[in-house]
Amino acid sequence: MYVVKSPLTDADLKTVSEALQGALVDLVDLALVAKQIHWNVVGPRFRSIHLQLDEVVDTARGYSDTMAERASALGVPPDGRAATVSSSSGIGNTPAGWIKDTDAVGTMVEALGLVIVRMRERVAATAEADPVSQDIFIGATADLEKHHWMFQAEHA
Repeated sequence: MYVVKSPLTDADLKTVSEALQGALVDLVDLALVAKQIHWNVVGPRFRSIHLQLDEVVDTARGYSDTMAERASALGVPPDGRAATVSSSSGIGNTPAGWIKDTDAVGTMVEALGLVIVRMRERVAATAEADPVSQDIFIGATADLEKHHWMFQAEHA
């Protein structure tokens, strides 16, 4: 059922909708990973990492909403259900229980790196198909790369 008619061709819509759905899943999972670590981080740098993780959560949640709304605007229903996120995310498993501050930083470096690689693929994939969506991917990638840089600096 199509409720909203897309201005894109069918081929471009397929490319863009796959990119938006993939980004939605990765960003929802990134927010969950960061929140899980936020609740369980321990160690001398607890407070600064705890607060930094909330910044990642805010970024991921904000862009996940933007991705979902862009998909809806193009006539594609977004799917952010737990089962979809679990089966489709590019992020691996997050450790359970307490996580040492140094391990928390390493986990975030890895998770952000994985998401950024996939986001950059989406930037390239949407260049011709839909520059409007590409612009959203570029903004999200830039913000994620900033978080990645900050966690890498802590991990050095």
